[in-house]
Amino acid sequence: MNPSSVMQTVPKIGLRNCIEPLRGVLCAIGVTLVLTGCATSGNPKDPIEGFNRAMFAINDGVDQTIVRPVAVGYDTVMPSPLKKGVTNFFGNIADLFIGVNNLLQGKVSSGVSDFGRVLVNSTVGLLGLIDVASDIGMEKHDEDFGQTFGRWGIGSGAYVVLPLLGPSTVRDSIGLVADMKTNPIPYLDNVSARNSLLALNLVDKRAGFLAADKVVEAAALDKYSYIRDAHLQRRRNLIYDGNPPRESEDGASTIDIDIDHNATLAYQANAPDIASEDAIAASK
Repeated sequence: MNPSSVMQTVPKIGLRNCIEPLRGVLCAIGVTLVLTGCATSGNPKDPIEGFNRAMFAINDGVDQTIVRPVAVGYDTVMPSPLKKGVTNFFGNIADLFIGVNNLLQGKVSSGVSDFGRVLVNSTVGLLGLIDVASDIGMEKHDEDFGQTFGRWGIGSGAYVVLPLLGPSTVRDSIGLVADMKTNPIPYLDNVSARNSLLALNLVDKRAGFLAADKVVEAAALDKYSYIRDAHLQRRRNLIYDGNPPRESEDGASTIDIDIDHNATLAYQANAPDIASEDAIAASK
């Protein structure tokens, strides 16, 4: 192959690696939007409850038979310092676009702080393995493109359970595409390293919420409703930084329940990483 052919091939490969990881979630969002238009449920926040319950059961089955057992094994054999280092490493990557989202939401000081965290942890913290930034008082934030769209005034739309991706809304599903597109890991050229990092991120996140499983099982008579209500409440709190307005102020329904948000995270935290499994499948 001559040099000019190589130069023509590289951009095509890069473009394919950027687009293919998004195909699964785009299809899921498309199906969801169609189904939302055919809503039959009496719940305005969950108009396609029948579909969502069926998909929830499938996702829960995959979690219980595949993801959770692997996470339990990982949690058992990995020493705590190593697990902490893995969590910190992926958290450092996330901080970069958490900062971008804070800037897009007009929270300049928080965004600058997030970029500062990345600088400190990537250098003094050995590529993010050690969270030095938190130790010196630099707060870690939790932002994504779905929250940014919410801060811009875009309504959440219907609640949806995406295949393999878990609880979401129409707005957050669109935001998820942006989250995935800005995740640098699927862009790695080394297929083995890319797949290993994607899998490790998924397992590490799931292992971090194993304790919350018992909370859900003990507290929920209807696990689907419990997870749905907890998810919607948590997302609303995140968008308004823990101080959401009342229903009369923004027209949205407020869920007046006290739910352990960690329990919700046990079932939703791995959503972006499961979505990235499309990249693994595409690269094989």
